[in-house]
Amino acid sequence: MAGFAVAAQNLRHFAQGRTNGSTLHPWRCTAGKFPSHSSAMPATPFNIFIALVELSLLAWGVVLLWRQRSRVLAQPLEPAALPAWNISVSDFLLFTLVIIAGGLLASFITGLVLGQFTVSTDTKTILASAAFQFGLLLGPAILPLRLGHHPLSPPLDRATLLSGAGTFLIALPIVTVVQLAWLGTLKLSNLPAEQQDLLRMFKEVNSPALIIILIVLATLVAPVTEELLFRATLFRYLRTRVPTWVALLLPGTIFAALHVNWITLDGLASFVPLITLAVIFSIAYTRTGRIGTAMVAHGLFNLHTILLLFTGVTS
Repeated sequence: MAGFAVAAQNLRHFAQGRTNGSTLHPWRCTAGKFPSHSSAMPATPFNIFIALVELSLLAWGVVLLWRQRSRVLAQPLEPAALPAWNISVSDFLLFTLVIIAGGLLASFITGLVLGQFTVSTDTKTILASAAFQFGLLLGPAILPLRLGHHPLSPPLDRATLLSGAGTFLIALPIVTVVQLAWLGTLKLSNLPAEQQDLLRMFKEVNSPALIIILIVLATLVAPVTEELLFRATLFRYLRTRVPTWVALLLPGTIFAALHVNWITLDGLASFVPLITLAVIFSIAYTRTGRIGTAMVAHGLFNLHTILLLFTGVTS
């Protein structure tokens, strides 16, 4: 949800001779925070209800996936709704640089300001991440892309909302299967299967204000900024210039890599599932021609993860 902030934090911690994980306490839960997580969830009526809802969402996703598969087989040559993006290499590189520079500048200034106060490391990380995400929006505001609409004002009509919700539901069973397979691979390889630092902060933070900031970042801000950068910019530029598999996998791999702390390997468990999710979002963007579809699906997926954490269904 804040991949570039994680990367920047890695570099800062490496320079200081420490890692992100040194200040965090996984699975620590106290009153007023997230419920404790055990190997088996107690069979309370609430947990049974949540499990049934989750199974219903997975089943709904499978049905939609099957219907989509049948539609593709029936019309395999259906043209993509996303037109080619006619932009020069120099303009593309300039816009990408401006987007990233805006995020880094906002994060840097926030770090300088927070350095004047005594706040916890987690608070600094959350606020720096928020500044970075909002900073990413400075570039599109200064140099609007030729997307057919302003990049910060994607059309969010009924069709976009429905396609976004459908994309989320289709992605859910696919990512779940990939997640289980990837976790099994990590265990067989004796590699850590730690969560992203920000996900662990969700369970540990006891400040209502910080929880609200995290929720807004995950469900509203990050879906806009990350889809703008990885789908509307990088993927759209590549899709008509390189082989399709490269255009799908390269942005997805960068997107997933920026969600992993490569010093401590926190977030490695989400690496392959996030690549899968990114590919699904790119396909949905291509077929609908609407970046809002990917943004809505991204926001719903993050909201789904947060709700599972809050209810204690998953660690």
